[in-house]
Amino acid sequence: MKLKHLTALALFFTIISFNAHAQKGWINLFNGKDLKDWNIKISKHSYKENYANTFRVENSLMKVSYDGYQEFNQQYGHIFYKKPFSAYLLKVTYRFVGNQAKGGEGWAIRNSGAMLHCQNPATMLKNQDFPISIEAQILGGDGEHIRHTSNVCTPGTLINYQGKLFTDHCLDSKSKTYSGDQWVTAEFLVLGDSVIKHIINKEVVLEYTKPQIGGDNVSNYDPKIKIDGTPLKSGYISLQSESHPIEFKTVQLFDLEPYLKNKTKLDQVVNQLLEK
Repeated sequence: MKLKHLTALALFFTIISFNAHAQKGWINLFNGKDLKDWNIKISKHSYKENYANTFRVENSLMKVSYDGYQEFNQQYGHIFYKKPFSAYLLKVTYRFVGNQAKGGEGWAIRNSGAMLHCQNPATMLKNQDFPISIEAQILGGDGEHIRHTSNVCTPGTLINYQGKLFTDHCLDSKSKTYSGDQWVTAEFLVLGDSVIKHIINKEVVLEYTKPQIGGDNVSNYDPKIKIDGTPLKSGYISLQSESHPIEFKTVQLFDLEPYLKNKTKLDQVVNQLLEK
């Protein structure tokens, strides 16, 4: 066989092998059956108390529901995957449904989030409202306004944007508005404390760097946990309850930490993942 044919054949099998590995590399954080791999922290309640069955699984969906609430009363909730990660691609498929819970703030209509690099939920105080984290904000259209999704908000954190420290609480992406009860798939590429990218329909709609602890917009936390200036190199992942019902069909993660020491390989893996 000629050398060029051998080279082409080797390349073919390399691609096949990589594609198979990429498929196997995905972790289903949500198994579609139960919440056994997740821990819950709802403000004004103890760690692991699932007040009013806020987080539940029905029809293979993870649901955030408020039918057991008399009043929302700023009982912000978060459900945390059981272990932390440092570098990964997170894929979340979600949709907003129904009406907002009574007593929810106006800004919280069709509002939720995937919280990245969260503090350990076991370190959250009973009345703490949000985990110290980077919030990949999820918004649905309200029928009246432009509402980009995959924005970033910063409870107890700071980021750099376009080379400068960004100190406002939220920064809009350039995504379109997604209204109604349609399913939306959002991806979040997180590479330690270097770069985070928000991706919708394979388009990067927001990119920022150097996540760190700092700033405001988080209340009733343990000051020993909030050490301003600390780079956020890793942390837990959580999904939010902010007073509007939401459903999650898939929550998947591809762990990129094994590739961090080889930038060429990391870029190859990331490009392959984002092409799918």
